Amino acid sequence: MNRQHYSYTHYASKDVAAGFDNLRFSGPIGQYLLQEQEALLMSAFEPLGSGQAEHRLTGCSLLDVGTGTGRAAIGLARAGASMVAVDASSEMLEVARERAEAAEVAVTFDVGDAHALPFPAEHFDGAVSLRVLMHTPDWSRCVGELCRVTRHRVVVDFPSLSSVAALESGVRHLRRALGHQVESYRVMPERSVIAAFEAHGFRVVQIHRQFVLPIALHKAIGSLTLTRAAERALAAVGLLWLAGSPVTMVAER
Repeated sequence: MNRQHYSYTHYASKDVAAGFDNLRFSGPIGQYLLQEQEALLMSAFEPLGSGQAEHRLTGCSLLDVGTGTGRAAIGLARAGASMVAVDASSEMLEVARERAEAAEVAVTFDVGDAHALPFPAEHFDGAVSLRVLMHTPDWSRCVGELCRVTRHRVVVDFPSLSSVAALESGVRHLRRALGHQVESYRVMPERSVIAAFEAHGFRVVQIHRQFVLPIALHKAIGSLTLTRAAERALAAVGLLWLAGSPVTMVAER
């Protein structure tokens, strides 16, 4: 795999790692995104757990691929899951370990590449990979690896080709081609991701679309009340179904 690809080089930075959480999850919209993410993951993996109430994921072994600063992994571990998390960036993992220690939860963090996971087949009950397919050099290979190491359920997310994110993605790719240091990403057709899962014996059982308007716009406005009102209105006329993004998919074997 090309280790000079931006998805490796961009995150191999202590400054990027230190500022990642503030960039993604600061302010009312960032906190709302985090709460929505945790609720989606709990819903997806709850059938695999044997616990109750706040520990409902007890008895469930999960893998977080591309864990970044460990947000998803820590939330799942707090709910009782036996949690392993990997990332290609040791700088991001350093922050993740500090966050897990502060939260007093047990997560095994290690360096690992989404294209070649260092685990045997069907080693985990479930796996999650958020904000990875949009950046990684070979997304379909990553889907194959997630399916290979998982017995039951896989959760991924990605920006939709049919969403406003496609315009932003195009602009970022153009800026990067012109020499600007920006984090570009791909947008993806849902049917391609569904087909990739099916090729590895998994079927998509849940699809969740989050926003019609760009997340950056919601963050710039900074009002959760306005965000909810606008998105409800757009969903009511069918735009969320047509152009909602990011898309979160739950696939099962």
